[in-house]
Amino acid sequence: MPKLLLNLRHVPDDEANDVRALLDANGVAYYETKPGPWNISVGGIWVKEDAAMAEAKRLMADYQDQRGMRARAEYAAAVRDGTAETFWMQLRAEPIRVLLTVFAIVCLLGLVALPVILLRG
Repeated sequence: MPKLLLNLRHVPDDEANDVRALLDANGVAYYETKPGPWNISVGGIWVKEDAAMAEAKRLMADYQDQRGMRARAEYAAAVRDGTAETFWMQLRAEPIRVLLTVFAIVCLLGLVALPVILLRG
């Protein structure tokens, strides 16, 4: 019975392509389902055979470890170079969006605190 290896919701194309290439290179039989017409159901990569699932999970764990280390190294390099995106860079680039987000957060915090304030008073 096929088993879901990777849900493709919020998965970048490069990562999905890497996983397909990894499974192909190691001879793991899989198939892919596409998202539904209204994105109610998302696509996925499914391993066809139960026996191959353990190997596929091991390959995915190794791949995710490598991808995580690469992403952390890229972020550390961006911080060292001063190119990592900061709050102030976002504020300069999109001031309206940032200010509206901060305003929404303050309003939500006020709504959460409102019952406490009303019960005290």
